[in-house]
Amino acid sequence: MIPTATYRIQFRNGMTFDRAAALVPYMKQLGISHLYASPIFTATSGSTHGYDVTDANEIEPSIGGREGFDRMAQALKQAGLGLILDIVPNHMAASLENPWWRDVIEHGEHSRYARYFDIDWSRRLTLPFLGDSFEAVVENGEISVKPDPQSGKPALAYYDNFYPLTPASWQGRESEVLGLSDPAALIALHDEQPYRLMSWRDAPRDLSYRRFFEITGLAGVRVEDDAVFDDCHRLILELVHSGVVDGLRVDHVDGLADPQGYLERLRQQAGPECYITVEKILGKGEHLPAEWPISGTTGYEFIAALAEVLVDDDNLDRLRDAWHEVAGQPVDMRAELRDARLLMVDRNFEGEFTRLLQLVGEIAEREGVALAPELLRQALRELLIAFPVYRTYGRAQGLSAADQALLDKVVARVKASASAPDADALDVLTRILRGAVTAQQEAATFRTRFQQLTGPLMAKSVEDTLFFRQHLDLALNEVGAEPIPRGFSVARFHAEMKTRLERQPDALSGTSTHDTKRGEDARARLYTLTEAPELWAECVARWRQVNQTKVVFLNDGTAPRGVDTWMLYQALAGVWPPTLDPRDAAGLQALETRYVEFVEKALREAKLRTDWVDSNDAYEKAVLDYARHLLSPDNQDFLQDFAASLQPFIRAGLVNSLTQAVIKLTAPGVPDIYQGSEGLNFSLVDPDNRREPDFVALAQMLNDDTSAPLYSEQSWLSGQLKQHVTAKLLRLRQQKPPLFRRGAYLPLAAQGEHAEDVIAFARTHADDAVIVIAPRLVFNALDGTLAGPHAERWEATHIALPAGLAHRRYRDLLSGDVLTLEDSLDPGAVALNGCVLLISV
Repeated sequence: MIPTATYRIQFRNGMTFDRAAALVPYMKQLGISHLYASPIFTATSGSTHGYDVTDANEIEPSIGGREGFDRMAQALKQAGLGLILDIVPNHMAASLENPWWRDVIEHGEHSRYARYFDIDWSRRLTLPFLGDSFEAVVENGEISVKPDPQSGKPALAYYDNFYPLTPASWQGRESEVLGLSDPAALIALHDEQPYRLMSWRDAPRDLSYRRFFEITGLAGVRVEDDAVFDDCHRLILELVHSGVVDGLRVDHVDGLADPQGYLERLRQQAGPECYITVEKILGKGEHLPAEWPISGTTGYEFIAALAEVLVDDDNLDRLRDAWHEVAGQPVDMRAELRDARLLMVDRNFEGEFTRLLQLVGEIAEREGVALAPELLRQALRELLIAFPVYRTYGRAQGLSAADQALLDKVVARVKASASAPDADALDVLTRILRGAVTAQQEAATFRTRFQQLTGPLMAKSVEDTLFFRQHLDLALNEVGAEPIPRGFSVARFHAEMKTRLERQPDALSGTSTHDTKRGEDARARLYTLTEAPELWAECVARWRQVNQTKVVFLNDGTAPRGVDTWMLYQALAGVWPPTLDPRDAAGLQALETRYVEFVEKALREAKLRTDWVDSNDAYEKAVLDYARHLLSPDNQDFLQDFAASLQPFIRAGLVNSLTQAVIKLTAPGVPDIYQGSEGLNFSLVDPDNRREPDFVALAQMLNDDTSAPLYSEQSWLSGQLKQHVTAKLLRLRQQKPPLFRRGAYLPLAAQGEHAEDVIAFARTHADDAVIVIAPRLVFNALDGTLAGPHAERWEATHIALPAGLAHRRYRDLLSGDVLTLEDSLDPGAVALNGCVLLISV
């Protein structure tokens, strides 16, 4: 069953199955068809997200266990709502709490689970969870042999962790081993284990298992093996087959060895009716492989497409000039992207790169190719950092025609670049990736490893490095966004929606998720910076002057620098609550806690003057103190100016928010409402975006009579108007599923004075039609207030209607009025700040 709309709920952190069951009436009233649950299977103790699964066949006890889950499922069924589960096939927790992983630690290659994890068994299993080398922690007396509190067996005890000893190393001499304290004897005992305890700092260069991105606590799982797939999906498939679960969201499908093979098996096992989507980031112009038996992605590309509508392309260069002036020099984004990718290859993923290079050398030797290792290294490095998309999808038999064409394009670009490597070395890599070598099995292994590495390299270099370094407009630094500057246009958005309808009409369309860099309404507000670049630049210059006394001079430069402040003020502008009074000390304190946590993460993710690996305490302290000062109740000169100056950005941002929501709810795709985002979501990056919304307030707001305050300033500022419109459109989707699932997408042309300030389209199916007109670029048109319909603004603008839409009666979804349209539509006659929603009657 294809959902008409989903509602994502984050479990854990206080959200239990019983609490979710209590929200079912609210979701039903809102117009949701399916609850979309974050991972619910047993994870590490205290997990805040559930992606660190320790038992894929048990439901997390701390959120209600199987009994609580069944109660929630029953409540959903009684209300006629479905359930979608977020599943994690790519990795599990590399934790002693994971019985499979623990068994592998104890028994090594002889464990029945040794092949469940993606481990290189040519050497001992590396466990990078010490604060220093094994020898150093032994010398410091931090490791001893004690009975494991759970099993009673001897274990290497490191603080609260008990690493089991392999039986052959202690059986028959248990009393001798227990209490062992001599450093040499401890080192000798450690050498007998199938694992090697090591410092966490050594993980990037020396790891024997595939990890999830850079997270050593998450070990790759080999679901390409039939037995592993079966054991990892036993409970998942039981829930699907029993009718309790209607759909599955597959986390990080690009991490799998063979995504197509996995999805084919999942589809075969789950059945044709199961709704399946995948977390997959598509580049501009990239499409899912047509062979994948799924409904589509989880919608990051939809978020990126919305920028086409809400960015003022005509003013973007002026904003860029202002940013460059603060930075002190123009920024070459291609060079910055290359630097970020090189950092990932050379440092953060050094071990994965070294393993690939080793495979290349072995294959080249077998093929009789005599090339210096350094030439192969340079060629591999350049090929990896040149990949424009997350990955190709070659299988054991080689690359598809489409992937071969992509590879040829990338190779040609590398050969023509200023840093072109040796052509023969690059040709060797190309032949290996294509499988045009005699060492077919080795080539297939290399291809798989290469494809599993390009995705993490892309994600960590762009989303988690470049986007924290370059701050032209933070709204553009979103998951799925393009790192290189380009133009934005409504025409491109229309083209993308037509393609979306053709290729993945049942994919999720998100605007906020648990992984977005900021909430949808913060992003909508920050888009408005492109409409008023000079005003924003003036504000930043004034605020920097007001707070100049808090800038600190360090050995490595001032802190914060001008480019840092551009980011700090912009991030604060995005998260600032619309109605926060600058004199509200409690409100400022609550905001400061969230804001400072974000700033610390942003500084470390940028990896410039500080890092997660080696933090620069002096720099961090200086910038965090500056950030705290911004929100100090004593800093009223700044706070009053900031709050007042932000008002036009707040108002225009709220109009953007409504436009964004209306498009999501009417364009091709299945709208996904992230918890609380039917109201206003001004969150920052995780963990801030995973905070639980005020569901009580949301339910009360939905139940309030919204007919009177529909045009009021308060209804905009509280999020009630957005929630009200969302509910109306969700209910309409339930009434007319074919219209929104398969209905044609028709761009409509605006003419007149404000033609560029609206986006207009229609959806049609059989006799049904809905006309959507939404405002854009209204920063200079709101006259200091959101109240009222602002109909006069649109009097000189009209929308031409094609034959299929003209000469018909429509109902205005916002007012309930019925009207007859001839061959054009005047938005001023029916618009709420330019927003028109008409359904044929």
